[in-house]
Amino acid sequence: MRFLRVGPVGQERPVLSAEGRHFDLSSLTADIDGEFLAGDGIQRVREATDLPEIDITGQRVGAPIARPGVVLCVGQNYAAHAAESGAAPPTAPIIFYKAPNTVVGPYDDVLIPRGSAKTDWEVELAVVIGRRARYLASPADAVAHIAGYVLSNDVSERDFQLAVSGGQWSKGKSCETFQPLGPWLVTADEIGDPQALRLRSWVNDEPRQDSSTKDMIFDVAYLVWHLSQYTVLDPGDVINTGTPQGVALSGRFPYLTAGDVMEVEVDGLGRQRNTLRDA
Repeated sequence: MRFLRVGPVGQERPVLSAEGRHFDLSSLTADIDGEFLAGDGIQRVREATDLPEIDITGQRVGAPIARPGVVLCVGQNYAAHAAESGAAPPTAPIIFYKAPNTVVGPYDDVLIPRGSAKTDWEVELAVVIGRRARYLASPADAVAHIAGYVLSNDVSERDFQLAVSGGQWSKGKSCETFQPLGPWLVTADEIGDPQALRLRSWVNDEPRQDSSTKDMIFDVAYLVWHLSQYTVLDPGDVINTGTPQGVALSGRFPYLTAGDVMEVEVDGLGRQRNTLRDA
């Protein structure tokens, strides 16, 4: 199943996408959010009949999950990306936080922060939590706590992240609009194996990243289990699972400037297209 949210910022309505058709879910839920997931919303949609079909042509598509309680991110989770960053592969997951108010839609403009010279792109597979995860016994237990997956671009400002960070990365990750998500939240059953998905990115139609989630150092189930040992994961929380090689930080490509267009794509999760503007 594929869920999306359409409408102006702050006025999005919940929609089911199925076989090229779109259905209004407003009779079942006010939004696609943690409350919807915790209340067995996905199953309620499966069982629903006579949902009204709607035409979303020309409407803005928002992020497919509303108001995540937290956006947790995993750093250097692909060995080749760690290498291009000048670091050895981590022996334990590197975790940092991204402000939830960075979340924007898959086609919204992304703002280059004031004083930025090193704004960068990062295509990622993101996990959306469906059931509270707390001290899970093993990675195998993690699967039942995943509602689905979403395409993510973990936009980053590298000087903010590294040069003036004070040792933490969140300054370079939490600038406004730095978390495009969507277009869809795709349920876990539709994706199948999350470790067999191709990830790609482009800037101004020129290829940048091209890799597979099979190259993750720590896989999805391990990450959810690991995080549950240190923090409680609630329904609607988002986990960015890391990016592969091919970012501007590598020195092989220029950083983003106003007017640039970045696109990211993950198998089964759609494609984003965001234009860069000055804040």
